[in-house]
Amino acid sequence: MPWLFFGTAAWGLSFPVQKMLTALGQATVPEAGSWFLTSWLICVRSLLAVVFLLAWRCDLLRGLSRPEWRQGLWLGLAGGAGMVLQADGLAHTSASTSAFLTQAYCILLPLWHCLSRRLAPGWPLLASTGLVVWGIVILSGFRWSTLHMGRGEWETLAAAVCFTFQIILLERPAFAGNRPLPVTALMFLGFAAWSLPVALATAPSARALATVWASPAALAHLAVLAAVCSVLAFGLMVTWQPKIPATEAGLIYSFEPVCASLFALFLPAWLSGWTGVPYANESLTTSLVAGGLLITLANILLQWRGPGGTAAT
Repeated sequence: MPWLFFGTAAWGLSFPVQKMLTALGQATVPEAGSWFLTSWLICVRSLLAVVFLLAWRCDLLRGLSRPEWRQGLWLGLAGGAGMVLQADGLAHTSASTSAFLTQAYCILLPLWHCLSRRLAPGWPLLASTGLVVWGIVILSGFRWSTLHMGRGEWETLAAAVCFTFQIILLERPAFAGNRPLPVTALMFLGFAAWSLPVALATAPSARALATVWASPAALAHLAVLAAVCSVLAFGLMVTWQPKIPATEAGLIYSFEPVCASLFALFLPAWLSGWTGVPYANESLTTSLVAGGLLITLANILLQWRGPGGTAAT
């Protein structure tokens, strides 16, 4: 499903852009903590995405059906809870462990698929899942010897469960007739509903809410995050993911860290030259190449079509 790969690449773009925006916020409001910067960024980004959608279609939220309300709000609650849990978990564990555990939905989705349908998984699905996990281990630099289940690890796993639920929601037959764009807008409102209370509770001052993203550079970064990494990426997800099994979608989404690493090879220095905030490019490593190839191979295997013309699952 090429559109989902494109949307996953847009998510990957969000990592260097959001990191630079966070650095800009820290430079503007030095007393701001990571909780405030992260939650307020999610809130403003999500609300701006809704503004973009309504500017394009001002009647977007008129005539919403009950299934559209249900799906949109559930997607927002699941995704918003996952974002908050992931952000707090990252503050209590290493980046490599967070990156690895966040991808737990690659295992949870096939497990849910098999248990809910009482089916044994096919060898292509098992092999693809194994290759993706192996690739994520290499990409993240994760080491089993360093894993201990503390607050950060449990919160990150809980975030992965939330993301799993979000992916499953898009596969439910009860929501098959829903319109993608209204559902996407409701989902963004759900993201904002989760992050706003956190931002208000952790804001160093009321003035910080207005000034932290007030510079032209910060506004430009916010516009990219809202338009490309939110409206485009999630719009493609809500539109196209229902056309394939959730298990297959989860493995496609595993390309996100690969795309983020590729963007980090050249984008940080360009952003740094524009904003004046130090941010060095990352280097091309054997881990990036090996991990990327394993994840690519996993998706090729899953997309392979046998004599019957259907994908091998």
